Amino acid sequence: MKDSCEIYCYDESKVRKVQDALQQQNIQGMAKMFKVLADETRMKIAFALCEEDELCVCDVANIIGSSLATASHHLRTLKQLGLAKYRKEGKLAFYSLEDDQVRQFIQIASTHDKELMAHAAT
Repeated sequence: MKDSCEIYCYDESKVRKVQDALQQQNIQGMAKMFKVLADETRMKIAFALCEEDELCVCDVANIIGSSLATASHHLRTLKQLGLAKYRKEGKLAFYSLEDDQVRQFIQIASTHDKELMAHAAT
């Protein structure tokens, strides 16, 4: 069984509709967000920020088992892409997820992964 079309034909109205929708999107920005979260360390940090509303850089470094500089670098990357925000309190820097949409995105990814694992086990 071939997993591709055996003849070439396409639905012109569907193709045009999707192409028009693509023109309205910032696909590059969306891909960049996935690329940033594709890093295992940054995904651990994002997940940690789903578990706790706010963590300081020291907390994050301990959670991921890294130096402060490494944790800070990853948190800054998440912030630059609009996935996290931070605030200073004295000499401490606290990070949190930018908004509930980011939290939902991480939670959906987690739920989906659990479902995939459950299906693979059966």
